Amino acid sequence: MPYRKISRDVKLAAIRLHERALLPLSDIIDCLKITCATFYRILHLWRTTGDVIKRTFGILGRPRFLHLDDIDYLKRLISHRPDWFLEELQYLLATNRFISLHFATIHCELKRAQVSVKKLKKIATERNDNL
Repeated sequence: MPYRKISRDVKLAAIRLHERALLPLSDIIDCLKITCATFYRILHLWRTTGDVIKRTFGILGRPRFLHLDDIDYLKRLISHRPDWFLEELQYLLATNRFISLHFATIHCELKRAQVSVKKLKKIATERNDNL
């Protein structure tokens, strides 16, 4: 059976039907079109936390090395000098912001900030008086 989202109300209804013994477990599973493992996972969650959905606390994922103001600093550097290499940006971050990063990390953060080579070329041609 493919993954699908089961609403909180349906999960609560299944738990209530099972706890009050209004329907046998096989009928509950057939009516809701869920697997037995899914039902027992919901039941375990209900008994341990008192809710049928898993709550997440905080931000999921890996913490970022650069904060928003550091990325803004990089963007300002790039708009000022779009022809700088990543090693030069790495040196400026180390001397001005006291952040030691690998140039590949800087590249990934710039990609995440949607700074592309196409945009850099556009900035460079706008700054070039000869073109």
